[in-house]
Amino acid sequence: MNSTADVAAALTSVRDTPRLGMLIRTHRLRIGLTQRELADLSTISVRAIRDLEQGKARRPRPDTVRLMADALRLGARARAALEAAAQQGRATGAGWEQPPAPPTALHPMMGRDAEASVLERELASGAERLVHLVGLTGVGKTRLALAVAERLHGAGLPVLWYAFPGAAADHLGCPQGEPAALVAAAVAELHAPAPAPEHAGGGTRTDGDRGGHGADGGVLSGAVDSLAELLGDQAALLVLDGAPAGPPRFDRLTGLLRACPGLRLLVTSDQPWEVPGERIFLLAPLEVPAAGAVDPAAPAVRVFLDHVRRVRPEFAPTQADAERATRVCRGLDGHPGALAAAASWLVVCDLTALCRSLDEDPVALLDHLGGRAGTAGFREALGHRLARLSPAARALLEALCAGAGDEFDLAGITALTEVPGRPGPGLAEAGRMLRELLISGVVRAAHEGGTSRFRVLGLVRAACRAPRAAAATAA
Repeated sequence: MNSTADVAAALTSVRDTPRLGMLIRTHRLRIGLTQRELADLSTISVRAIRDLEQGKARRPRPDTVRLMADALRLGARARAALEAAAQQGRATGAGWEQPPAPPTALHPMMGRDAEASVLERELASGAERLVHLVGLTGVGKTRLALAVAERLHGAGLPVLWYAFPGAAADHLGCPQGEPAALVAAAVAELHAPAPAPEHAGGGTRTDGDRGGHGADGGVLSGAVDSLAELLGDQAALLVLDGAPAGPPRFDRLTGLLRACPGLRLLVTSDQPWEVPGERIFLLAPLEVPAAGAVDPAAPAVRVFLDHVRRVRPEFAPTQADAERATRVCRGLDGHPGALAAAASWLVVCDLTALCRSLDEDPVALLDHLGGRAGTAGFREALGHRLARLSPAARALLEALCAGAGDEFDLAGITALTEVPGRPGPGLAEAGRMLRELLISGVVRAAHEGGTSRFRVLGLVRAACRAPRAAAATAA
């Protein structure tokens, strides 16, 4: 016979079990089904059914509830009660005691207030749900994402942060704990290759045994499904920092976004996914003073001088130093990573020597002292980026680098790529090549006075000149 303590524990367990789980278990036992049999009838995984009945999962998606009700053969009243219990769980979300927070930034952000405000507004309102922050390596994507995540978290939004291997470590580590582990598992499943279909009984079955059905009719995997149940309908931000090349599985991505209507994704990487609904946010280098101007308050100059002070704390810039710093920033296009690398050389040289070296070969100073242990140098990263260009875009870039002019417009591309006896590219083709160069980060745009002008970054020009110079020397 059970003891009083056992009875009390059983009653407590019943009271603590969510109404949704009790309803599912009651209806299942009423028609004599095991969890496995219910899983086979509903195409929902056994684990998902077990977690729902035990209260470990409380926020199933509407499509999951529909499949469960169909398999349990519920009438209109019982179906409505099941849907109401599921909706109550979804509306509460995870019920965080404290909303998960992003990592802590190591250094203050400079010169990106305009970009941060735009991203904050779009993500806070939900106007954009998949924002992809792209740009050259070292341009400051992670730091901007941190600033946006900090602002949204300060407004009460839960922030789940995942850094891919090799992502810039511009913060004090990543969040730990159960939510972080679940996010890591879900991200791995988002980027897992699609399995080959299994044919059985004349039909096709995918990975339904390992996850529930998404709201779009596709199949979500186990961890992605669990993440959707954790978030429910509540607003939250998921940051994927340093995403690898190539998009995730689109069926799982759309399933997650549809299952969690309050979820926003902020992704940082070198190139966009090019998927429907993706808002591509191009992050250009920092603004530099115009030719002939000296402005210590310009964003690029401020960032460079801040890095100089970390290397040489006693540094007190004179007017001549400000002029040299401006020259360095202009020569490096205001690229934050390049500015940090150049400033690190002031351990062994002064600003005058640094300017001379930049005039000779700006790319040569971006490795060695400027690099971080265990990461590829900027020169190597830039080479990989150029190698990923399509042949047409690479040919256009080389033609632009070989030209004498610093700026060009869309119409000038056609004339530049014309071949005698063969028509040049039309406006549409020229636009596609220019877009590829812009997204790759090697070309910068300026929209002033109603006109659009473009120029190749000086660092890219130097990198493209190096192979030609080497070939000329060898010849």
